[in-house]
Amino acid sequence: MKLRNFLLLPSLLPVSVLASTVVYTDSQHLPENLSPDVVVVLLDEPERLQAKVFGQLPVDPELAAMQARQVMSSPQWQQKQQQLVTAYRQVVHARELGIRKVPAVVFDDREVVYGTTDVARAQALRLQAGGGQ
Repeated sequence: MKLRNFLLLPSLLPVSVLASTVVYTDSQHLPENLSPDVVVVLLDEPERLQAKVFGQLPVDPELAAMQARQVMSSPQWQQKQQQLVTAYRQVVHARELGIRKVPAVVFDDREVVYGTTDVARAQALRLQAGGGQ
């Protein structure tokens, strides 16, 4: 197998596989002490994006469907759809990791510190507990 086949692999992996530290949180608990290599996943992002993309849909199902079709036929739909897909993939990955509450700082998809969005504090708690060695 040639090397060029492996060059695409990083683009196919979830963000958290490529990052050593991921903060899983929501818009009510924004992270602190972030370094550029830390990934932040807002677990309420799919709902926020849907509200932004579709707005308040009418109660009438036919009108709601019509409004949704208009949004989905717009030139910007592909970009918005990709943002939604990415946001939902991140939520699914958090569930696969067993994240059930926020905030959570996850190290190497194996160790988690709950209750803080401060990455430096989470790292200190992790080391204190004997992790990350």
